[in-house]
Amino acid sequence: MFSWAQKAVQSTLSAVAGTAEPIYGPEALHPVSKTIADPTKDHKTDLSKEDLRWMALEYTSVETQTWYFNMDNGVLGLAQVIYSSVAGLHITTQFSLKLFHPPKADGTVDTSAPIWSTRAVTNHTFDEDQYSFCADGLFVVLSEDGNSFSIKSMVDPDIAVDLIVTRVAPGFKIGKDGRTGFGTDEKNPWGFIRHVFWPRCSVEGSVIVKGERWWPEGTKGMGLMSMAMQAMKPHHAASKWNFVNFQGPNISAVMMEFTTPPSYGSGVVNVSGISNDMTIIVASASGESSFPTMKKDEEVDWDEPTTLKYVWKGKNTEGKEVTATLEAPSGPRLDRVDVLKEVPAFVKKIVSGAAGTRPYIYQFSGKHKLKIKVGDEPEKEEEGVMYSEASFISS
Repeated sequence: MFSWAQKAVQSTLSAVAGTAEPIYGPEALHPVSKTIADPTKDHKTDLSKEDLRWMALEYTSVETQTWYFNMDNGVLGLAQVIYSSVAGLHITTQFSLKLFHPPKADGTVDTSAPIWSTRAVTNHTFDEDQYSFCADGLFVVLSEDGNSFSIKSMVDPDIAVDLIVTRVAPGFKIGKDGRTGFGTDEKNPWGFIRHVFWPRCSVEGSVIVKGERWWPEGTKGMGLMSMAMQAMKPHHAASKWNFVNFQGPNISAVMMEFTTPPSYGSGVVNVSGISNDMTIIVASASGESSFPTMKKDEEVDWDEPTTLKYVWKGKNTEGKEVTATLEAPSGPRLDRVDVLKEVPAFVKKIVSGAAGTRPYIYQFSGKHKLKIKVGDEPEKEEEGVMYSEASFISS
């Protein structure tokens, strides 16, 4: 999700130039929930290896593979490959890495400036079946059995990445193909957003920054793999994004939610799922995210979340109702990302004033409890590490 806000800035200037979308209304939004064959049953479809192919579309789009990881020594991070196309005429590819410092000795969050690197990569290519991505100094290889990714990068001379992310539980998508469509013709949408997930993964390997290992040799971790496609201009697709990744000893949970701009009726689309080591407990398009309390961030003129609430809802494969809730103070934020930071001041002023676009990403983490109830069984709690993002693009 992080990259999409960045790409939104690149295309926001089209709104300033007079190419902002007209008001199509909610009828032009076709959420992924419409692709669910029987809403009274389980909403998910298990992922196959085929679902992990790169699409590399020949029209305006942003495609990503992202691996989020929580290492046993407390380091939190993400690695991401970005493939973006402007009308199929201009292709850019990037590799990004972000590392957050482990908690301090007293257990409080270390809010020191994170390690952040994003570099354009050159001479990119895919393997014959478009499962693996390579470029100068970068190799992202899906294993033959489709169960693990090997990620090796030296695109930043100061950072060496060598990670293996292995699927522990099944992956999932919602409905037929995980897609939400945009357009006045539902059968032939002019754009779409798609998400697929491995919600529970094991992580091993190393990240070395300026010669320093970020965790001791042999350290393990847990993680999430998300593959996403946004096949339209980012600022036309969403005005807000909410994301959470929860990793506990026995349970993992993920939720991705976006709100469309008024041109599509300010519609809300949510995809979410919960997994243990063996199976997907529940996955649906019925989850909800909210911020029960917020405070004014005077520096950037957004309301910053101070309380986070995520609710998972749906039926499992046995037809039992499943509900889960994670509600907690946001805590000290890890970072607030100014997506327009690198844009010249006069351009920033034009964009924010004329287009109503002020993209910022608030990133939070902490140890919190997920409460889950399956059918008539007693409610259970599990403590784990939560990482969340609240992205505000346009008002």
